[in-house]
Amino acid sequence: MVPTTETPTDVRGPGEAATVAPPGSPPPRVRRPRRWLAWGFLAPVTLYLAAFYAYPLYRNIELSLREYTVRSFVQGGAPFAGLDNYRTVLADPAFVPTLTHTVVFTGASLAFQFSIGMALALFFHQHFPLSRTLRALFLVPWLLPLIVSASTWSWLLNSDSGLVNSALKVVGVDPVNWLTSPGWSLTSVIIANIWIGIPFNLVVLYSGLQAIPAEVYEASALDGATGWQRFWAITFPLLRPVSAITLLLGLIYTLKVFDIIWIMTKGGPTGSSATLATWSYRLGFGNLLPEFGPGAAVGNLLIVLALIAGLVYIRIERRQHLR
Repeated sequence: MVPTTETPTDVRGPGEAATVAPPGSPPPRVRRPRRWLAWGFLAPVTLYLAAFYAYPLYRNIELSLREYTVRSFVQGGAPFAGLDNYRTVLADPAFVPTLTHTVVFTGASLAFQFSIGMALALFFHQHFPLSRTLRALFLVPWLLPLIVSASTWSWLLNSDSGLVNSALKVVGVDPVNWLTSPGWSLTSVIIANIWIGIPFNLVVLYSGLQAIPAEVYEASALDGATGWQRFWAITFPLLRPVSAITLLLGLIYTLKVFDIIWIMTKGGPTGSSATLATWSYRLGFGNLLPEFGPGAAVGNLLIVLALIAGLVYIRIERRQHLR
């Protein structure tokens, strides 16, 4: 065997003379950033998450497990009820219709927002004159405060003086009670929510299109692929990760939509446009005798639905990475 020789290690700091470490000594330790500095950067985020996410979530769960009245809500001392509030909500005759409205509202909104957003993203990807100006104008619904958007749609769909009914009257169609008819109220809030959500889908999907190399389209054009074939074979598969996160964020946002529905219809008439979000608010704050426990229970059900959607997305993404 050839004997190993240890070479002296040169250890020096800035501006210091060279010092030679004796043979056999351990290598010098690299200075690490001080831990208190790292915690200093983490502290604001940690405090924000604890104050505005963790505590409200804990408080909502605690509300759903006790029988709160207005007095006990202020002074404390509400008796423990266990899962009674959840049983009350699930046994309520309004639960199944409200859950159905939530599913229909969410599904229809996502389908039309994504489809129209994709079509507009492909349209603006052509880079024609004034495309930037038109694309900026499409962002207006997204930039407006929701109370302004909801109030605007309430005026447009007003049964007596709304612009939509005036246009229908011109073409010989009878006026529609958009906001006061049980058959049309849910459709009305869906239309308003679609209009508000299209810009978000447009921006995200357009950004995804920008990341697709132009050489791929050029190669497919040389192979004689039509526009429809290029979309299904190139654009849609390469946009799948962007599409997935767009649909996930849209789903979480749409599940908790409250202000649009409340301003336009207040969940009525007769609960025909009520969703879990509006029902939770009505139980907790919309009655003379508030039902804080059942209202919090409905809110927690919404959180569970959003959590399930997030877990499904993570599972799909893992499968995609394993392929």
